[in-house]
Amino acid sequence: MRRRLINSTLAVVLVVIAVFGVSLFFVEARSIESTARDRLQSEAARLVAVVESRIAAGEQVTAAKMASFVPEDRHVRIEQPGRSPIALGLPAEDDALTAEESGVNGETVTVQQPRGIVDDEITRILMIILVVSLLAVAAAALLAVRQAARVSAPLTDLAETAERLGSGDPRPRHRRYGVAELDRVADVLDGSAERIARMLTAERRLAADASHQLRTPLTALSMRLEEIIATADDRDTVQEEAAIALTQVERLTDVVQRLLTNSRDVRSSSAVGFDIDEVVLQQIEEWKPAYRGSGRALVHSGKAGLRAVGTPGAVAQVLATLIENSLMHGAGTVALRTRTTGNQVVIEVTDEGRGVPVELGSRVFERTVSGRNSTGLGLAVARDLAEADGGRLELLQQRPPVFALFLSREAVQSASAGE
Repeated sequence: MRRRLINSTLAVVLVVIAVFGVSLFFVEARSIESTARDRLQSEAARLVAVVESRIAAGEQVTAAKMASFVPEDRHVRIEQPGRSPIALGLPAEDDALTAEESGVNGETVTVQQPRGIVDDEITRILMIILVVSLLAVAAAALLAVRQAARVSAPLTDLAETAERLGSGDPRPRHRRYGVAELDRVADVLDGSAERIARMLTAERRLAADASHQLRTPLTALSMRLEEIIATADDRDTVQEEAAIALTQVERLTDVVQRLLTNSRDVRSSSAVGFDIDEVVLQQIEEWKPAYRGSGRALVHSGKAGLRAVGTPGAVAQVLATLIENSLMHGAGTVALRTRTTGNQVVIEVTDEGRGVPVELGSRVFERTVSGRNSTGLGLAVARDLAEADGGRLELLQQRPPVFALFLSREAVQSASAGE
Protein backbone atom coordinates (compact mmCIF):
# COMPACT_ATOMS: atom_id res chain seq x y z
CA MET A 1 0.00 0.00 0.00
CA ARG A 2 2.81 2.37 0.82
CA ARG A 3 4.36 1.86 -2.63
CA ARG A 4 1.01 2.51 -4.31
CA LEU A 5 0.54 5.73 -2.40
CA ILE A 6 4.03 6.93 -3.33
CA ASN A 7 3.62 5.94 -6.99
CA SER A 8 0.22 7.60 -7.29
CA THR A 9 1.46 10.82 -5.70
CA LEU A 10 4.53 10.97 -7.94
CA ALA A 11 2.40 10.22 -11.01
CA VAL A 12 0.13 13.15 -10.23
CA VAL A 13 3.09 15.45 -9.65
CA LEU A 14 4.80 14.36 -12.90
CA VAL A 15 1.62 14.95 -14.90
CA VAL A 16 1.24 18.42 -13.40
CA ILE A 17 4.89 19.24 -14.09
CA ALA A 18 4.65 17.91 -17.62
CA VAL A 19 1.56 19.98 -18.42
CA PHE A 20 2.60 23.20 -16.76
CA GLY A 21 6.34 22.83 -17.39
CA VAL A 22 6.00 22.31 -21.14
CA SER A 23 3.43 25.09 -21.39
CA LEU A 24 5.68 27.42 -19.41
CA PHE A 25 8.67 26.55 -21.61
CA PHE A 26 6.87 27.41 -24.84
CA VAL A 27 5.44 30.62 -23.37
CA GLU A 28 8.89 31.72 -22.13
CA ALA A 29 10.56 30.82 -25.45
CA ARG A 30 8.10 32.92 -27.40
CA SER A 31 8.41 35.75 -24.91
CA ILE A 32 12.23 35.74 -25.20
CA GLU A 33 12.14 35.79 -29.00
CA SER A 34 9.48 38.50 -29.09
CA THR A 35 11.47 40.64 -26.66
CA ALA A 36 14.60 40.19 -28.78
CA ARG A 37 12.76 41.29 -31.95
CA ASP A 38 11.30 44.34 -30.21
CA ARG A 39 14.75 45.25 -28.96
CA LEU A 40 16.21 44.98 -32.49
CA GLN A 41 13.41 47.10 -33.90
CA SER A 42 14.07 49.76 -31.28
CA GLU A 43 17.80 49.75 -32.09
CA ALA A 44 17.08 50.03 -35.81
CA ALA A 45 14.86 53.08 -35.19
CA ARG A 46 17.53 54.64 -32.99
CA LEU A 47 20.21 54.19 -35.68
CA VAL A 48 17.90 55.65 -38.34
CA ALA A 49 17.47 58.73 -36.15
CA VAL A 50 21.26 59.03 -35.80
CA VAL A 51 21.73 58.75 -39.60
CA GLU A 52 19.05 61.38 -40.26
CA SER A 53 20.56 63.78 -37.78
CA ARG A 54 23.97 63.40 -39.49
CA ILE A 55 22.46 64.04 -42.90
CA ALA A 56 20.53 67.03 -41.60
CA ALA A 57 23.77 68.48 -40.18
CA GLY A 58 25.49 68.05 -43.59
CA GLU A 59 27.84 65.40 -42.26
CA GLN A 60 28.73 62.28 -44.06
CA VAL A 61 27.63 58.93 -42.67
CA THR A 62 30.69 56.72 -42.51
CA ALA A 63 31.54 53.46 -40.80
CA ALA A 64 34.00 55.15 -38.47
CA LYS A 65 31.43 57.67 -37.25
CA MET A 66 28.68 55.08 -36.78
CA ALA A 67 30.80 52.39 -35.12
CA SER A 68 30.29 53.82 -31.66
CA PHE A 69 26.48 53.50 -31.99
CA VAL A 70 26.49 49.80 -32.88
CA PRO A 71 26.51 47.11 -30.06
CA GLU A 72 29.22 44.50 -30.26
CA ASP A 73 26.80 41.54 -30.65
CA ARG A 74 24.90 43.09 -33.57
CA HIS A 75 25.30 43.25 -37.34
CA VAL A 76 24.19 46.61 -38.79
CA ARG A 77 23.80 47.49 -42.47
CA ILE A 78 23.17 51.13 -43.46
CA GLU A 79 22.04 51.84 -47.02
CA GLN A 80 21.75 55.40 -48.48
CA PRO A 81 20.57 56.36 -51.93
CA GLY A 82 23.54 56.81 -54.29
CA ARG A 83 26.07 55.56 -51.72
CA SER A 84 27.70 52.23 -50.93
CA PRO A 85 26.16 50.22 -48.09
CA ILE A 86 27.95 50.40 -44.73
CA ALA A 87 28.32 47.13 -42.73
CA LEU A 88 29.17 47.28 -39.04
CA GLY A 89 29.57 44.77 -36.16
CA LEU A 90 29.37 41.00 -36.49
CA PRO A 91 29.17 39.25 -39.85
CA ALA A 92 25.68 38.67 -41.22
CA GLU A 93 24.00 35.26 -40.68
CA ASP A 94 21.19 33.64 -42.62
CA ASP A 95 19.14 32.53 -39.57
CA ALA A 96 19.73 35.68 -37.49
CA LEU A 97 16.91 37.78 -36.09
CA THR A 98 16.46 40.84 -38.30
CA ALA A 99 14.82 44.26 -37.85
CA GLU A 100 14.67 46.93 -40.56
CA GLU A 101 13.80 50.64 -40.39
CA SER A 102 13.67 53.31 -43.14
CA GLY A 103 14.19 57.04 -42.82
CA VAL A 104 12.59 60.06 -44.58
CA ASN A 105 15.59 60.56 -46.86
CA GLY A 106 15.38 57.00 -48.24
CA GLU A 107 18.08 55.57 -45.98
CA THR A 108 17.52 52.03 -44.61
CA VAL A 109 19.02 50.54 -41.46
CA THR A 110 19.02 46.77 -40.95
CA VAL A 111 19.96 45.32 -37.52
CA GLN A 112 20.64 41.58 -36.97
CA GLN A 113 21.20 39.56 -33.81
CA PRO A 114 22.66 36.03 -33.97
CA ARG A 115 20.13 33.29 -33.24
CA GLY A 116 22.55 31.69 -30.75
CA ILE A 117 22.08 34.53 -28.25
CA VAL A 118 18.33 33.91 -28.15
CA ASP A 119 18.84 30.15 -28.04
CA ASP A 120 21.22 30.52 -25.10
CA GLU A 121 18.64 32.46 -23.14
CA ILE A 122 15.94 29.93 -24.00
CA THR A 123 18.26 27.13 -22.87
CA ARG A 124 18.87 28.92 -19.59
CA ILE A 125 15.13 29.20 -18.99
CA LEU A 126 14.75 25.52 -19.88
CA MET A 127 17.43 24.58 -17.34
CA ILE A 128 15.72 26.65 -14.65
CA ILE A 129 12.39 24.92 -15.38
CA LEU A 130 14.08 21.50 -15.26
CA VAL A 131 15.82 22.27 -11.96
CA VAL A 132 12.60 23.55 -10.42
CA SER A 133 10.76 20.48 -11.74
CA LEU A 134 13.37 18.14 -10.23
CA LEU A 135 13.14 19.96 -6.91
CA ALA A 136 9.34 19.68 -7.07
CA VAL A 137 9.59 15.96 -7.80
CA ALA A 138 12.04 15.47 -4.94
CA ALA A 139 9.82 17.43 -2.55
CA ALA A 140 6.77 15.49 -3.75
CA ALA A 141 8.62 12.20 -3.27
CA LEU A 142 9.59 13.17 0.28
CA LEU A 143 6.05 14.27 1.12
CA ALA A 144 4.67 11.12 -0.50
CA VAL A 145 6.94 8.92 1.59
CA ARG A 146 5.98 10.73 4.79
CA GLN A 147 2.28 10.72 3.93
CA ALA A 148 2.40 7.05 2.97
CA ALA A 149 4.12 6.26 6.26
CA ARG A 150 1.54 8.37 8.14
CA VAL A 151 -1.31 6.47 6.50
CA SER A 152 0.17 2.97 6.31
CA ALA A 153 1.66 2.91 9.83
CA PRO A 154 -1.75 3.35 11.53
CA LEU A 155 -3.24 0.71 9.22
CA THR A 156 -0.44 -1.67 10.16
CA ASP A 157 -1.05 -0.87 13.82
CA LEU A 158 -4.79 -1.46 13.41
CA ALA A 159 -4.07 -4.77 11.68
CA GLU A 160 -1.88 -5.79 14.63
CA THR A 161 -4.67 -4.81 17.03
CA ALA A 162 -7.17 -6.92 15.09
CA GLU A 163 -4.69 -9.81 15.08
CA ARG A 164 -4.27 -9.50 18.86
CA LEU A 165 -8.04 -9.62 19.29
CA GLY A 166 -8.16 -12.75 17.16
CA SER A 167 -5.41 -14.38 19.21
CA GLY A 168 -7.31 -13.83 22.47
CA ASP A 169 -5.71 -10.63 23.79
CA PRO A 170 -8.69 -8.25 24.26
CA ARG A 171 -6.82 -5.35 25.84
CA PRO A 172 -7.80 -2.04 24.14
CA ARG A 173 -4.85 0.07 22.99
CA HIS A 174 -6.55 3.51 23.01
CA ARG A 175 -4.32 4.80 20.20
CA ARG A 176 -5.45 7.61 17.90
CA TYR A 177 -3.79 8.79 14.69
CA GLY A 178 -5.20 12.22 13.85
CA VAL A 179 -7.13 10.87 10.83
CA ALA A 180 -10.89 10.82 11.34
CA GLU A 181 -11.50 7.60 9.40
CA LEU A 182 -8.64 5.73 11.08
CA ASP A 183 -9.67 7.03 14.52
CA ARG A 184 -13.18 5.73 13.84
CA VAL A 185 -11.78 2.26 13.06
CA ALA A 186 -9.65 2.44 16.23
CA ASP A 187 -12.75 3.36 18.27
CA VAL A 188 -14.63 0.37 16.87
CA LEU A 189 -11.72 -1.99 17.59
CA ASP A 190 -11.34 -0.66 21.14
CA GLY A 191 -15.08 -1.07 21.70
CA SER A 192 -14.91 -4.61 20.36
CA ALA A 193 -11.93 -5.35 22.59
CA GLU A 194 -13.81 -4.13 25.66
CA ARG A 195 -16.88 -6.20 24.75
CA ILE A 196 -14.75 -9.29 24.16
CA ALA A 197 -12.97 -8.70 27.47
CA ARG A 198 -16.32 -8.46 29.26
CA MET A 199 -17.54 -11.62 27.55
CA LEU A 200 -14.37 -13.53 28.45
CA THR A 201 -14.56 -12.26 32.02
CA ALA A 202 -18.20 -13.31 32.25
CA GLU A 203 -17.40 -16.75 30.88
CA ARG A 204 -14.49 -17.26 33.26
CA ARG A 205 -16.59 -15.99 36.13
CA LEU A 206 -19.43 -18.33 35.20
CA ALA A 207 -17.05 -21.28 35.03
CA ALA A 208 -15.52 -20.40 38.40
CA ASP A 209 -18.93 -19.79 40.01
CA ALA A 210 -20.37 -22.98 38.58
CA SER A 211 -17.44 -25.13 39.71
CA HIS A 212 -17.60 -23.64 43.20
CA GLN A 213 -21.35 -23.57 43.66
CA LEU A 214 -21.91 -27.05 42.29
CA ARG A 215 -19.35 -28.47 44.69
CA THR A 216 -21.57 -27.90 47.75
CA PRO A 217 -24.75 -29.64 46.51
CA LEU A 218 -22.68 -32.43 44.99
CA THR A 219 -20.97 -32.96 48.32
CA ALA A 220 -24.33 -33.07 50.10
CA LEU A 221 -25.70 -35.45 47.48
CA SER A 222 -22.66 -37.68 47.89
CA MET A 223 -23.24 -37.83 51.65
CA ARG A 224 -26.88 -38.79 51.13
CA LEU A 225 -25.89 -41.58 48.78
CA GLU A 226 -23.41 -42.82 51.37
CA GLU A 227 -26.24 -42.80 53.93
CA ILE A 228 -28.36 -44.87 51.53
CA ILE A 229 -25.56 -47.38 51.07
CA ALA A 230 -24.96 -47.59 54.80
CA THR A 231 -28.66 -48.23 55.55
CA ALA A 232 -29.50 -50.42 52.58
CA ASP A 233 -31.26 -52.95 54.83
CA ASP A 234 -33.70 -50.36 56.24
CA ARG A 235 -36.21 -49.70 53.45
CA ASP A 236 -37.90 -46.75 55.17
CA THR A 237 -34.57 -45.04 55.79
CA VAL A 238 -33.50 -45.69 52.21
CA GLN A 239 -36.69 -44.12 50.87
CA GLU A 240 -36.31 -41.11 53.15
CA GLU A 241 -32.69 -40.60 52.17
CA ALA A 242 -33.53 -41.11 48.48
CA ALA A 243 -36.27 -38.46 48.72
CA ILE A 244 -33.81 -36.03 50.27
CA ALA A 245 -31.27 -36.88 47.57
CA LEU A 246 -33.86 -36.14 44.88
CA THR A 247 -34.55 -32.79 46.55
CA GLN A 248 -30.86 -32.02 46.44
CA VAL A 249 -30.74 -32.97 42.74
CA GLU A 250 -33.58 -30.53 42.12
CA ARG A 251 -31.71 -27.85 44.02
CA LEU A 252 -28.61 -28.67 42.01
CA THR A 253 -30.60 -28.18 38.83
CA ASP A 254 -31.90 -24.89 40.22
CA VAL A 255 -28.33 -23.76 40.99
CA VAL A 256 -27.23 -24.46 37.41
CA GLN A 257 -30.25 -22.63 36.01
CA ARG A 258 -29.63 -19.72 38.37
CA LEU A 259 -25.99 -19.39 37.34
CA LEU A 260 -26.88 -19.50 33.65
CA THR A 261 -29.63 -16.90 34.14
CA ASN A 262 -27.33 -14.56 36.04
CA SER A 263 -24.63 -14.92 33.38
CA ARG A 264 -27.09 -13.80 30.69
CA ASP A 265 -28.78 -10.98 32.59
CA VAL A 266 -27.86 -10.08 36.15
CA ARG A 267 -31.06 -8.01 36.38
CA SER A 268 -33.40 -10.93 35.70
CA SER A 269 -35.23 -12.15 38.77
CA SER A 270 -37.79 -14.84 39.58
CA ALA A 271 -38.50 -13.53 43.08
CA VAL A 272 -41.55 -14.93 44.84
CA GLY A 273 -42.86 -14.99 48.37
CA PHE A 274 -41.58 -18.00 50.33
CA ASP A 275 -41.35 -19.38 53.84
CA ILE A 276 -38.02 -18.69 55.53
CA ASP A 277 -38.37 -21.59 57.96
CA GLU A 278 -38.82 -24.06 55.10
CA VAL A 279 -35.54 -23.04 53.46
CA VAL A 280 -33.62 -22.90 56.75
CA LEU A 281 -34.86 -26.30 57.91
CA GLN A 282 -34.08 -27.81 54.52
CA GLN A 283 -30.47 -26.64 54.82
CA ILE A 284 -30.21 -27.96 58.38
CA GLU A 285 -31.45 -31.38 57.24
CA GLU A 286 -28.98 -31.44 54.38
CA TRP A 287 -25.97 -30.48 56.46
CA LYS A 288 -26.69 -32.44 59.65
CA PRO A 289 -24.86 -35.59 58.41
CA ALA A 290 -21.74 -33.59 57.62
CA TYR A 291 -21.82 -31.84 61.01
CA ARG A 292 -22.57 -35.08 62.79
CA GLY A 293 -19.58 -36.68 61.07
CA SER A 294 -17.39 -33.78 62.32
CA GLY A 295 -18.74 -34.04 65.88
CA ARG A 296 -20.38 -30.60 65.70
CA ALA A 297 -23.92 -29.26 66.02
CA LEU A 298 -26.10 -27.21 63.67
CA VAL A 299 -29.00 -25.44 65.41
CA HIS A 300 -31.80 -23.06 64.51
CA SER A 301 -33.49 -20.35 66.61
CA GLY A 302 -35.31 -17.10 66.25
CA LYS A 303 -38.66 -15.85 65.07
CA ALA A 304 -40.79 -18.44 63.28
CA GLY A 305 -43.29 -18.01 60.44
CA LEU A 306 -41.38 -15.32 58.59
CA ARG A 307 -41.90 -14.88 54.85
CA ALA A 308 -39.62 -13.07 52.44
CA VAL A 309 -39.51 -12.13 48.76
CA GLY A 310 -36.77 -13.75 46.71
CA THR A 311 -35.71 -16.91 44.94
CA PRO A 312 -35.77 -19.88 47.33
CA GLY A 313 -33.04 -21.68 45.40
CA ALA A 314 -30.71 -18.66 45.53
CA VAL A 315 -31.40 -18.11 49.25
CA ALA A 316 -30.72 -21.79 49.91
CA GLN A 317 -27.45 -21.53 47.99
CA VAL A 318 -26.35 -18.48 50.02
CA LEU A 319 -27.16 -20.28 53.28
CA ALA A 320 -25.37 -23.42 52.04
CA THR A 321 -22.25 -21.35 51.35
CA LEU A 322 -22.33 -19.81 54.85
CA ILE A 323 -22.96 -23.19 56.52
CA GLU A 324 -20.17 -24.83 54.53
CA ASN A 325 -17.76 -22.01 55.42
CA SER A 326 -18.59 -22.49 59.11
CA LEU A 327 -18.01 -26.23 58.72
CA MET A 328 -14.70 -25.81 56.88
CA HIS A 329 -13.22 -22.76 58.61
CA GLY A 330 -15.20 -22.34 61.86
CA ALA A 331 -15.49 -24.28 65.08
CA GLY A 332 -18.04 -25.35 67.65
CA THR A 333 -21.79 -25.07 67.23
CA VAL A 334 -23.16 -23.29 64.15
CA ALA A 335 -26.37 -21.34 64.79
CA LEU A 336 -28.91 -20.04 62.29
CA ARG A 337 -31.09 -17.30 63.73
CA THR A 338 -34.03 -15.55 62.02
CA ARG A 339 -35.30 -12.12 62.96
CA THR A 340 -36.78 -8.97 61.45
CA THR A 341 -35.59 -5.41 61.21
CA GLY A 342 -37.89 -2.82 59.68
CA ASN A 343 -39.34 -4.25 56.46
CA GLN A 344 -36.59 -6.85 56.11
CA VAL A 345 -36.06 -10.43 57.20
CA VAL A 346 -32.59 -11.26 58.51
CA ILE A 347 -30.99 -14.72 58.61
CA GLU A 348 -27.84 -14.80 60.72
CA VAL A 349 -25.22 -17.55 60.58
CA THR A 350 -22.60 -17.69 63.34
CA ASP A 351 -20.17 -20.16 64.88
CA GLU A 352 -17.67 -20.30 67.74
CA GLY A 353 -14.52 -20.19 65.67
CA ARG A 354 -11.75 -17.60 65.34
CA GLY A 355 -13.78 -15.60 62.87
CA VAL A 356 -12.59 -13.36 60.04
CA PRO A 357 -9.03 -11.98 60.29
CA VAL A 358 -8.90 -8.30 61.14
CA GLU A 359 -6.88 -7.42 58.04
CA LEU A 360 -9.61 -8.77 55.77
CA GLY A 361 -12.71 -7.14 57.20
CA SER A 362 -15.27 -6.37 54.49
CA ARG A 363 -12.79 -7.52 51.83
CA VAL A 364 -13.81 -11.07 52.63
CA PHE A 365 -16.56 -10.68 49.99
CA GLU A 366 -14.07 -9.86 47.23
CA ARG A 367 -13.20 -12.54 44.71
CA THR A 368 -9.97 -14.47 45.32
CA VAL A 369 -9.75 -13.00 48.85
CA SER A 370 -9.53 -15.75 51.48
CA GLY A 371 -8.10 -16.06 54.94
CA ARG A 372 -8.00 -19.88 54.96
CA ASN A 373 -6.21 -20.76 51.70
CA SER A 374 -9.46 -21.46 49.84
CA THR A 375 -10.59 -20.23 46.41
CA GLY A 376 -12.16 -17.04 47.78
CA LEU A 377 -15.18 -17.44 45.49
CA GLY A 378 -17.87 -18.72 47.85
CA LEU A 379 -18.75 -15.51 49.68
CA ALA A 380 -18.36 -13.42 46.51
CA VAL A 381 -20.82 -15.63 44.61
CA ALA A 382 -23.16 -15.70 47.61
CA ARG A 383 -23.18 -11.92 47.76
CA ASP A 384 -23.92 -11.72 44.01
CA LEU A 385 -26.83 -14.16 44.41
CA ALA A 386 -28.22 -12.14 47.31
CA GLU A 387 -27.96 -8.86 45.43
CA ALA A 388 -29.58 -10.41 42.34
CA ASP A 389 -32.61 -11.13 44.57
CA GLY A 390 -32.70 -7.56 45.86
CA GLY A 391 -31.12 -8.47 49.15
CA ARG A 392 -27.66 -8.11 50.62
CA LEU A 393 -25.11 -10.21 52.47
CA GLU A 394 -23.07 -8.54 55.21
CA LEU A 395 -20.45 -9.38 57.85
CA LEU A 396 -21.95 -7.99 61.05
CA GLN A 397 -19.21 -9.19 63.39
CA GLN A 398 -15.72 -10.54 62.79
CA ARG A 399 -15.08 -12.41 66.09
CA PRO A 400 -16.99 -14.57 66.57
CA PRO A 401 -18.14 -14.35 62.97
CA VAL A 402 -21.71 -13.30 62.29
CA PHE A 403 -22.87 -13.21 58.66
CA ALA A 404 -26.32 -11.82 57.94
CA LEU A 405 -28.51 -12.26 54.87
CA PHE A 406 -31.02 -9.40 54.49
CA LEU A 407 -34.14 -10.07 52.38
CA SER A 408 -37.22 -8.01 51.63
CA ARG A 409 -40.12 -8.98 53.82
CA GLU A 410 -43.28 -10.13 52.02
CA ALA A 411 -45.96 -7.48 52.23
CA VAL A 412 -49.04 -8.46 54.19
CA GLN A 413 -52.25 -8.39 52.11
CA SER A 414 -54.63 -5.63 53.11
CA ALA A 415 -57.46 -8.09 53.59
CA SER A 416 -55.41 -10.20 55.95
CA ALA A 417 -54.45 -7.09 57.87
CA GLY A 418 -58.10 -6.14 58.25
CA GLU A 419 -58.95 -9.54 59.60
